[in-house]
Amino acid sequence: MTKYNQIKLFEEKKVRAIYDDVEEKWYFSIVDVCGVLTESKDATAYWRKLKQRLKEEGNETVTNCHALKLQAADGKMRKTDVADTEQLFRLIQSIPSPKAEPFKQWMAQVAAQRLDQMQDPELGIQQALADYKRLGYSDNWINQRLKSIEIRKDLTDEWKRRGLEEGVQFATLTDIIYHTWAGMTAREYKKFKGLKKENLRDNMTNRELVMNMLAELSTKEISESQNPELFGDHIDVARQGGEIARNARMELEAKTGKPVVSPMNAKDGLLLNQKMDNNKEGKSE
Repeated sequence: MTKYNQIKLFEEKKVRAIYDDVEEKWYFSIVDVCGVLTESKDATAYWRKLKQRLKEEGNETVTNCHALKLQAADGKMRKTDVADTEQLFRLIQSIPSPKAEPFKQWMAQVAAQRLDQMQDPELGIQQALADYKRLGYSDNWINQRLKSIEIRKDLTDEWKRRGLEEGVQFATLTDIIYHTWAGMTAREYKKFKGLKKENLRDNMTNRELVMNMLAELSTKEISESQNPELFGDHIDVARQGGEIARNARMELEAKTGKPVVSPMNAKDGLLLNQKMDNNKEGKSE
């Protein structure tokens, strides 16, 4: 079972959601939904009272709701009451709000988009493109980031074919790749950039993304060539892939005198700044 945590936006308000690819359904944070529909200053208290009332009424929907770990405001993963689309439709009937019908339509659209993306992966890429544009990333960076997603998937698909498990084994090999080419594990890299729960790759510069793509592409190609069997063999392959990118990084730094690994992140405005694209357009005119 694989679950994907995401943040969805309804009228510019965040709704935490998690997708279960086995059940093929979305689960939404009930507290967030209560906050959106009621605009309550304390959505948690509102849901607590509503849940108690519905339980006293013998509402089966509340009884069947369960908790999943979602990222809280403090960045930590905490158990949160969630409901699938069908359950939320029923719960919303108990929440007086003029936004009820628009929210139902929004939920149905979210569910439909996911089904469409599963049938046509290109739609998922288009959605990612739209999301990055909305956040203000430059076109140049977006192109690199989308390519990095494709290369990462090719690598993880190779690991799956070799019988490796998502979680600890994937994370271990990823850390080895990072440490070999960049000199830091993923956690150290994020700390270097001043990140907490943010996605590391979303905060990489173009040069960092390119080097990391080279490392992961090389790891996948070497794995296909060497056919590693034991986990120790995969560790060696990951190091080899990282070394190719490390050598490229060192050569680039020697030629330019500029470090590839940078403490800059998206919040600093490096990736959100359009000046580089604008400058290039100006020179070409």
